[in-house]
Amino acid sequence: MLLKRIISGVVLVGVVIASIFIDWQYNLRLCDIIITILIILGLHEFFSMLKHKGITTYKYFGIGVGAIIPLSIMLQFELTKRWEFLFIVTALLFLIFMQFKRRENAGVTVDISTTLFGILYVSWLFSFLLKLKYLEHGLGILTSLLLITKLGDIGAYFIGSRFGKTPLLPHISPKKTVEGAVAGIFFSVFGALISRFFLNFSYPHLIFLGVSFGIIGQLGDLSESLIKRDCQVKDSGNLLPGMGGILDEIDSLLFTAPVFYFYLK
Repeated sequence: MLLKRIISGVVLVGVVIASIFIDWQYNLRLCDIIITILIILGLHEFFSMLKHKGITTYKYFGIGVGAIIPLSIMLQFELTKRWEFLFIVTALLFLIFMQFKRRENAGVTVDISTTLFGILYVSWLFSFLLKLKYLEHGLGILTSLLLITKLGDIGAYFIGSRFGKTPLLPHISPKKTVEGAVAGIFFSVFGALISRFFLNFSYPHLIFLGVSFGIIGQLGDLSESLIKRDCQVKDSGNLLPGMGGILDEIDSLLFTAPVFYFYLK
């Protein structure tokens, strides 16, 4: 299992680094396409987990709407400023109108709420990676975010697996430990210090970012664990051998990406 996890991790990191490098050199928007694909796959996993729980969602409607959000950012299409909010409200109205054809009213609120939550949780939050990319020096900012967040994930996993003894929140994620959480913060700080080449921040500033994102990223991880616990599944999917699904790998970024964007803005 560890070998599979390492191989999957190396492949995933390789794809991400290659896409960022190609965009840096040739501006082909390959990174944009990969982020959009990850959103679509993440939405598919999210709605599949809810189906396992017995909740009926408008899966393909949610995936379609969720895909439009990153595409609109990539194509720089805006009807109004922050138009994704208008888009999400419109999607909500369509979901309500779709209920008029139902013969049974039971479960209407849950079906609408979970579909809309999936769009917000997966698509809207993860699309902030694209927003970061389109800032000035965006590829460097995006690279820094990935370094800080994912090194924190790696540190928490390996140190927690090897030395973790004190459960962190066993009712949410039995395998996560306090030792792993602390190690994750230190690894995030290390990632932040490495990112000085891209961010050109002072060292105290970088340490602050590392500690903050180390904590926020783990909150994102725990939040996805809470959803999986509720849906009674171990992993969000099985696309990545030894690692689980796409949501299992991007859960921390769902929280750190929007926080970093608003922090920089």
